[in-house]
Amino acid sequence: MPERKPRKDAARNREAVLAAADALFARGASPEDITMADIAAEAGVGKGTLFRAYGDRTGLLRALYEARLEPVTEAVESGPSPLGPDTPPRERVTALLDVVLCFKLDNRRLALALEGSGSGSPYRAEHYEWWHGLLRSVLERIPGLVDGDFTAHALLAATRADLVEHLAGQERVPRERMRAQLAEFAARVMAGAPGDS
Repeated sequence: MPERKPRKDAARNREAVLAAADALFARGASPEDITMADIAAEAGVGKGTLFRAYGDRTGLLRALYEARLEPVTEAVESGPSPLGPDTPPRERVTALLDVVLCFKLDNRRLALALEGSGSGSPYRAEHYEWWHGLLRSVLERIPGLVDGDFTAHALLAATRADLVEHLAGQERVPRERMRAQLAEFAARVMAGAPGDS
């Protein structure tokens, strides 16, 4: 019996911490200014609880990012068209890029904080490697398209959080315009390959 309480407390604390971090990133002007102490205070837990559960700020950012990304991941892995695995490759590439862009627009401060967390190359981050591997595998199903690996990197570069922030924040490009521009860019990239057979 006594062993169950810590598990319940840990689950409750995890939910409280992620909700607190979520709220702080949603209303904070600058992601760099949000500290572990801020998150602990907002969640009503000690700083030690955060460090034990997540290791450091980057670990907490990753956990929050993954929690927010979970519904998208499920749709991509087992959902219907246009994100799901049964979608024709050209259509799916466009849909995948669109969902990445929309996710980053909806989570701008969190994505900026995670990509700028100083935890090494953003291209080594687990979430980036997952998106890149997925996009590469779909691109490789397009007959005649060469070098799916580089093409996946190039397409994902158009969804980097710093670029999304620049376009949406400084240049005030409307969301639907950004989505249309990305779809047009992807179509041009894929235009060099012959049509699907």
